[in-house]
Amino acid sequence: MHAYRSHTCGDLTAAHAGETVRLSGWVHRVRDHGGVLFVDLRDHYGMTQVLADSDSPAFAAMDKLRAETVIRIDGRVKLRDAALVNAKLPTGEIEVYATDLEVLGPADELPLPVFGDQEYPEETRLAYRFLDLRRESLHNNIMLRSKVIRSIRNRMWDQGFTEFQTPIITASSPEGARDFLVPSRLHPGKFYALPQAPQQFKQLIMVAGFDRYFQIAPCFRDEDPRADRSPTDFYQLDLEMSFVEQEDVFAAIQPVIQGLFEEFGGGRPVDADWPRIPYAEALLKYGSDKPDLRNPIEMQVVSDHFCGSGFGIFAKLLEQEGTEVRAIPAPTGGSRKFADRMNAFAQREGLPGMGYIFWRKAEDGSTEAAGPIAKALGPEKTEAIRIQLGLGEGDAVFFLGGRPEQFEAVAGRARNEIGRELGLTQENQFKFAWIIDFPMYEKTDDGRIDFSHNPFSMPQGGLEALNGHPLQVKGYQYDLACNGYELISGAIRNHKPEIMFKAFELAGYPASEVEKRFGGMVKAFRYGAPPHGGCAAGIDRIVMLLADEVNIRQVIMFPMNQRAEDLMMGAPSEPTNEQLRELRLRVLPKE
Repeated sequence: MHAYRSHTCGDLTAAHAGETVRLSGWVHRVRDHGGVLFVDLRDHYGMTQVLADSDSPAFAAMDKLRAETVIRIDGRVKLRDAALVNAKLPTGEIEVYATDLEVLGPADELPLPVFGDQEYPEETRLAYRFLDLRRESLHNNIMLRSKVIRSIRNRMWDQGFTEFQTPIITASSPEGARDFLVPSRLHPGKFYALPQAPQQFKQLIMVAGFDRYFQIAPCFRDEDPRADRSPTDFYQLDLEMSFVEQEDVFAAIQPVIQGLFEEFGGGRPVDADWPRIPYAEALLKYGSDKPDLRNPIEMQVVSDHFCGSGFGIFAKLLEQEGTEVRAIPAPTGGSRKFADRMNAFAQREGLPGMGYIFWRKAEDGSTEAAGPIAKALGPEKTEAIRIQLGLGEGDAVFFLGGRPEQFEAVAGRARNEIGRELGLTQENQFKFAWIIDFPMYEKTDDGRIDFSHNPFSMPQGGLEALNGHPLQVKGYQYDLACNGYELISGAIRNHKPEIMFKAFELAGYPASEVEKRFGGMVKAFRYGAPPHGGCAAGIDRIVMLLADEVNIRQVIMFPMNQRAEDLMMGAPSEPTNEQLRELRLRVLPKE
């Protein structure tokens, strides 16, 4: 017999009754039933119930077992009594009567239990991640992730893509986040960078003539953490295609993503209609460039109804250039109680509140508008608002006003909150949308013009478009949103040096700087570059949605904490003086 096991803890069924077997695994739980000991023995494959009574040679050793001790047992497979069959376990028809037991790996007292679903502080869970990963839900999430990646690879090969690997140590590149820098020992004073994405390399692969590339690529960005984003590194499905337009990229990636969600979504409906929504329209209707389309609410501009009206706050506000008032419809939300809840939400968001109107049945049986704004506007304007929004008795509307860029994000969160509170958001399904026509540039806080998205994108209209006002230029850039998350970002690339130089010039990069930072790519474009484009899909975020988790650390095997620290391995750590001398570096003391 094998030294450790003849079967796994998920193998045994009624067909094995009477056989002598050997199992190895972790002690999941020990139960003492008055002279009979039961051990739930767990390994990667499943769970088997092991028992020993006072007649068993293994009884004394089993009586001393701690949870999570690794053991080997020999024993005989027995059928359980019909009343004791556990239908939830594949091995639930049998149990193993232990005749011998060996402790392979003793366990100290646990800092957190593996058995059960108790909530423990995340700091403890991350410090003892190897124990946390033994818990069933997290173990299943990591296995789901592995299956998703395997499925992605199969689907990409089926779509005619070829997998290549790109360098991990490279040059710094402006991708919208901070680089992780790596000092060079051989070239003192110079630094490599970990790639924020394989952007330049995958474009060079197209220039080299390989046509359809993909890889499961690690990406490194020194970012502030969020629940849906890792602060240090993440993995993405990275792809690029030659001789394509925007719709060709969409047609290639949709079957891959849709197939993944159909395969691993647990039967939840996957909407096959992926609308194209311009960026400006997404902000206006949903307050977000990653809208959750499971929520049917669409915001509208209602400024005309407030201009010169009796509601002085908005009337005066609209006298300022660039301001507007937007309405967030709330079907079935027509009560003062709900309006009060939404006002409390607005105050948590840092606003004094949200104006509202709700419609109710009047004493004469007609529909009347209620609330302070309704009184100030009068029946004619409130009726016009109701008709514009398609609302009726029992419905409400909430208002936000000012410069859109200052209130859009809050309006988007309010839309989501209203959809959840009123049960309008259709849970347990997946809805996708392509967000297109992103602006190429944006104005920074200090008034400069900078890239708003990927700097290597082709501007719509080419070189001619760059001769106009930069803030009016749109790029062939696109994101895929699903249920309020950005899953994919991509673009048709700028493959012409003269357009590239002009695009960077508008963002404050002279030609010399472009040659210095991107000399390899500029050189390549001068030797015959095909039109090309692609995108990248965040694997961590995809698995997070499929696993129905809201925290990305629940689908990453060894994640950092919120402060970008690895509590288990002790990273980041201080370098030794010898290491610093070798790299000819000096660490400045904290200010």
